[in-house]
Amino acid sequence: MKLTFLGTRGYTEPRNPRHMMHSSMKVSTARGSITIDCGEDWLGRNGEWDTDAILVTHAHPDHAWGLKAGAPCPVYATADSWLAMASFKIEERREVDNRHRRRVAGITFEAFRVEHSTRAPAVGYRVTAGGKTIFYAPDLVYIYDRSEALSGAVAYVGDGATLARPMVRKRGESLIGHAPMRTQLTWCQKELVPAAIFTHCGSHIVGGDEDAVVGKLEEMARERGVAVAVAFDGMEIEFP
Repeated sequence: MKLTFLGTRGYTEPRNPRHMMHSSMKVSTARGSITIDCGEDWLGRNGEWDTDAILVTHAHPDHAWGLKAGAPCPVYATADSWLAMASFKIEERREVDNRHRRRVAGITFEAFRVEHSTRAPAVGYRVTAGGKTIFYAPDLVYIYDRSEALSGAVAYVGDGATLARPMVRKRGESLIGHAPMRTQLTWCQKELVPAAIFTHCGSHIVGGDEDAVVGKLEEMARERGVAVAVAFDGMEIEFP
């Protein structure tokens, strides 16, 4: 299994050469690939991806609006996301249900419900290929069924919007926003996930001092016994 980070910028105005495009990640094997998310930066460009399927975590602009003009392959999304994307010119629509496994090009994926937005309900994806499992959730406050989502994963790919300060508010009984990276590292520690990779980078990384943020992040990770990295556009990681 190989992970390629096509884009790593969150929904923020700053951008730089390391974090130019909205967050998107390709999972590849010798048999094929899937790509997760297609934000508005990718509008008119997803035909370059050469992928067997596109998965959508939720229908916010930085995760789905690159699909407005269509897609070169089947697109998988939840019923909530399809309602929001009803006008998109996508020919091959596939619906994913919570905790229902699907398989494309030898890659198995399973959606897990996460808290992030009431207007654009989100999921994270547990992806397994080549005997390895990762969990990808670039926008979240909380993971439902977290133990099952992260069980046996070699890496967690999470939300890089904020380092230690929670960006969370309540709407009724629901939580909205972003869990800090510090909290997500604690999830990895508790569920015995050995490595965390953060994407969907916020302005503190993209428009700030990335080296300083990474230094603090690495210290938090060492305290929890978790290896850590901040992804950048074009970064590749291979799990033999």
